[in-house]
Amino acid sequence: MSDDNLHEEQFESADAGASYTYPMQAGNIRKGGYIVIKDRPCKVIDVSTSKTGKHGHAKCHFVAQDIFTNKRLEDLTPSSHNCEVPHVVKDEYSLLDISDDGFITLMDDSGNDKSDLRLPDDETLCATIETGFSEDKSLVVTVLKSMGEEMVCAVKEQKG
Repeated sequence: MSDDNLHEEQFESADAGASYTYPMQAGNIRKGGYIVIKDRPCKVIDVSTSKTGKHGHAKCHFVAQDIFTNKRLEDLTPSSHNCEVPHVVKDEYSLLDISDDGFITLMDDSGNDKSDLRLPDDETLCATIETGFSEDKSLVVTVLKSMGEEMVCAVKEQKG
């Protein structure tokens, strides 16, 4: 086996996990923005910055909420250091079907089907989707995507 084949095999299993985030200086992250804390994508609820101390760095204290589990997380980072910020995308899909096991079938604007998502854990949102679907309303579902995870986060009735 040649060296060329050996290198090709090594690269085939490379992980592109780094593309889920991008670096940003801690001092530039604001309330309402996003940050990765303990490998979880979070929305910043509060930021407080301490003054420069005798060891030289001002520190940013982040209080944030996991965007998928709503769990509260905190982090303390020097304001001049880089933090990871997750890429967060919201896409809208038309609801086509709800299966008996709780999976939903969605369609994007291009006509592509998506059927790998479950009804949301939020009981109010879940009930709104099921009621609207049973009443044959045209529903548009908003799907939140970040760091390889997806979940339904909102629903509205399509006008027209």
